[in-house]
Amino acid sequence: MKRFTWFNATSLALGFSFLYLPIVILVIYSFNAGRSVAVWGGWSTRWYGEVFDNEQLLDAAWVTLKVGMLSASVATVLGTMAAIALTRFGRFRGRLLFSGMVYAPLVMPEVITGLSLLLLFVAVDFDRGFWTITLSHITFTMCFVAVVVQSRLVGFDKSLEEAAMDLGCRPVGTFFRITLPIIWPAVVSGWMLAFTLSLDDLVIASFATGPGATTLPMKIYSDVRLGVKPEINAVCTLMIAVVSIAVIAASILTKRQEAEREKAERAAFAAGG
Repeated sequence: MKRFTWFNATSLALGFSFLYLPIVILVIYSFNAGRSVAVWGGWSTRWYGEVFDNEQLLDAAWVTLKVGMLSASVATVLGTMAAIALTRFGRFRGRLLFSGMVYAPLVMPEVITGLSLLLLFVAVDFDRGFWTITLSHITFTMCFVAVVVQSRLVGFDKSLEEAAMDLGCRPVGTFFRITLPIIWPAVVSGWMLAFTLSLDDLVIASFATGPGATTLPMKIYSDVRLGVKPEINAVCTLMIAVVSIAVIAASILTKRQEAEREKAERAAFAAGG
């Protein structure tokens, strides 16, 4: 057994510090009473009140949440369907092209993706705004969902589906009653990943946006260019809290579903034995 040395502990501490210390500092300074973000002026929650009085920030946050939830939901459905096609349909004609189109956004720079989508919307004369941002986020988050779900389907026991169909269940019913409940944790993980990527996106949204549709990252970036304001620290802290709560809730829900499924399997096995 390898010993946990001081070198390993130091490397681990430095790594976590590099990743999370800036976030901790941001959260602490969101409670700074002073207007300067570089000078500590005591503890206060005044800037959170300023955030909720800032209509532009609230509007941008609402647009971001709507885009994130809608794009993540659609991307989860499409990504799951793409994963099923890649794992269950064998080597069909056009598989290489299809898989390349599904995974292209993974390796494509966001600037190129955003510019390509902008040219597409201009070519088809589609008014840019909320829906163009949503379509753009669906495009680049679907591939992440497909990867997550496909990794779960690769190790899936197909005998469960075959047994259900042998008992008279149709393929669609087999998917919703057998396959989907088993791969549900991967589907939820894919949705959370797509939602987080949508909340975080700045580059693609900047290309796809139009008048009246400003996401929160775009609003924060435009304000930071004029100088960091204390409200920005408060907004970022709220975003961190929302994402953290969502991830924790999804993790708890997934673990409960896994525990219930294992309990049901043990009960079925005991009844059959």
